[in-house]
Amino acid sequence: MGTTAESVTRLVETTSPVELSLVVPLFNEEESVEPLIERIATSMARYAASWELILVDDGSTDATIANARRALNRPGLDLKIVALQRNFGQTAAMQAGINQAEGRLIATLDGDLQNDPKDIPAMVAELERRELDLLVGWRQNRQDGLLLRKVPSFIANRLIGRITGVRLHDYGCSLKIYRSAVIKQVKLMGEMHRFIPAWVAGVVPSSRIGEMPVTHHARQHGVSKYGISRTFRVILDLLSVMFFMRFKARPGHFFGSLGLGLGAISALILFYLFIDKFIMGNDIGTRPLFLIGVMLFLSSVQMITTGIIAEMIARTYYREDSALSYIVREIYQADPTAE
Repeated sequence: MGTTAESVTRLVETTSPVELSLVVPLFNEEESVEPLIERIATSMARYAASWELILVDDGSTDATIANARRALNRPGLDLKIVALQRNFGQTAAMQAGINQAEGRLIATLDGDLQNDPKDIPAMVAELERRELDLLVGWRQNRQDGLLLRKVPSFIANRLIGRITGVRLHDYGCSLKIYRSAVIKQVKLMGEMHRFIPAWVAGVVPSSRIGEMPVTHHARQHGVSKYGISRTFRVILDLLSVMFFMRFKARPGHFFGSLGLGLGAISALILFYLFIDKFIMGNDIGTRPLFLIGVMLFLSSVQMITTGIIAEMIARTYYREDSALSYIVREIYQADPTAE
């Protein structure tokens, strides 16, 4: 019998010693990390099942790691700090934390205190109640600037939902709950963390992806790592997501379709010019249409050969897909001999 996502989920549920893993990427959050740990510990104090906290330092240049390590031997806190060798970006840091997570479920949230960990137990219960594989936070009362954050985010959410088919109000909220068996089938790369629901939809039906209103706080310390330039990166990333969702396993169809379309136009132009030259007796050597026809023919050949090369690369990708997008420098854990 083949192994399905559902059977894998059941296997993890029965063998994992940890129920929930909290993954938090950090970059230069020296003022926020200790209050963050305190809030998480307080919010999860009444959580009945076992849980762990994984902080991923994405090459911080301040005292983020030093401040986080003060909580390593805190009673009742299962804390692991994963220090990356340099700044690889939020997506790679999130992937590093997910790879380290041992929980049956995985929760992700930002390290800037804007997400509220008090929402996590309720989100876990909601995910289980609705039998979802991914539950996304929806910041209904978002505490960010209108023109630079809210408006671009609103437009991006609508555009992403229309293109990917996964319609959510808030793609950008980092507070999410996943089933570990599902999210570990998804490889995060580039700056694709904001498109995680779309990637998950490539593994499970979109009906198993939901959203839930969550609390959102204004940033208290430091500065935002994002600006208006993120809008342009989102557009480029969205084009990549659209391509991968539709043609990841068959890129030759995409390039081949373009090549055949260009070839058909080229054939019509050159056939018309053939008639005009050899039947009507007109000179076509200096006509721009002749040059356009030849260029379209060459473009057609190029697209088709690109499609063939893309198919070869895709097959290589599926045979060897173990390369990591980050390098771990050190992992800090509690000293078991400490009192």
